[in-house]
Amino acid sequence: MQIKNVKGASRLSNFWNIFGAIQMISCRAQLVTMDEAWLYHYDPETKQQSMEWQHSDSPAPKIQKSVGKVLASIFWDQDSILIDYLPKGQTINAEYYSSLLVQLKNILKEKRHGQLTKVVLFLRDNAPAHWALGTQKKLAYLGFQCLAHPPYSPDLASSDYHLFPGLKKQLKGHHFLFDMEVIAAVETWLDGQFS
Repeated sequence: MQIKNVKGASRLSNFWNIFGAIQMISCRAQLVTMDEAWLYHYDPETKQQSMEWQHSDSPAPKIQKSVGKVLASIFWDQDSILIDYLPKGQTINAEYYSSLLVQLKNILKEKRHGQLTKVVLFLRDNAPAHWALGTQKKLAYLGFQCLAHPPYSPDLASSDYHLFPGLKKQLKGHHFLFDMEVIAAVETWLDGQFS
């Protein structure tokens, strides 16, 4: 079977390619991704980092456990990033998470100069606080359209591929005494990524 090129078909094909690209760019402009990560005061070095010359009779080095950690909630889109560090003693529940969503909506309005007319496509993980009834009501009130993960798939967000690996690699092997030191290191790294 031979396929013939119909006059104008290539122009139509080009139109649909361009139209699809515009739709993809438009979708990307509306997409906000949210994920959480634990940032440790000490994350042991990688195997490569910890290689050192030892005598065959010497004991294996002990791996220290981290004495502290900070939970970072990270919201990001194509232009910017919002990061919240959970205060000590606080847990993420529907009320706390909803307050973060209100902050996010206000930041998006300010960033987009009040032109938040299109729906915000929102991708988040499957944590219970993110799916609580109170959270669902707040998302609907704010006009966020949630993108669901396919059934039986891990709740991987783009943060798991594009943001966290580099951040965790940067922090690995460093010793921090206080939460503020971890936060400062994260902020410094993020400034370099989004500048």
